[in-house]
Amino acid sequence: MTAAFVENSHAPGARAWDYLLQTWRELDVPEGWRAEIDEGQIVLVPPPHAHHNGIAAKVQRQLYVTLPDDLEIYQTLGIHVAPLGKLYVPDLVVMPPELIAAADPDSSDPMDASEALLVVEITSKGNAREDRTKKYRAYARAGVPMYLLIDRFDTRGAMSTLFTEPNEDGTFKHVDAVPFGKPLALPAPFDVSLPTDEFPGAGPS
Repeated sequence: MTAAFVENSHAPGARAWDYLLQTWRELDVPEGWRAEIDEGQIVLVPPPHAHHNGIAAKVQRQLYVTLPDDLEIYQTLGIHVAPLGKLYVPDLVVMPPELIAAADPDSSDPMDASEALLVVEITSKGNAREDRTKKYRAYARAGVPMYLLIDRFDTRGAMSTLFTEPNEDGTFKHVDAVPFGKPLALPAPFDVSLPTDEFPGAGPS
């Protein structure tokens, strides 16, 4: 992740958020990059490694096998973590499509993270710590029911971890972690076993 390039530390809370969100809306982000709002500043996330994209594609393909008709999978969808004033662009977000359809067609405002059913983050060398800590706490605070963290750079070896049952204190009650090569069960409404044996292993970001 790059250093922040927009900051408005002099404005009070609500005004600072409005300023950052307006700036985020107007950004001309280079193709493949993502802009996020974290800790009162806008940061650019560079394009990921091919292995990263390969994992995302395999996860998405597997989720579609059992995905109910009233849900859809989105890439590069901005979601607002309202309790913390953050805006992230996860690798995958599962959300009811009617919420997307109801969004203002003339606005690029993010969706509310609390409306997501599943958020998927795949680590790169440059952002692994944020995915394990800041985003873990943010998605829990937002009440996201399931957070799937696919971490190619875990010190224990490449791991896939499903966090469920979020708490308001920024933690998840339940954790199910498996190393690459072992299946990971996703509960209803997915009811699918995610095979991780085809995931590319730990590699460059």
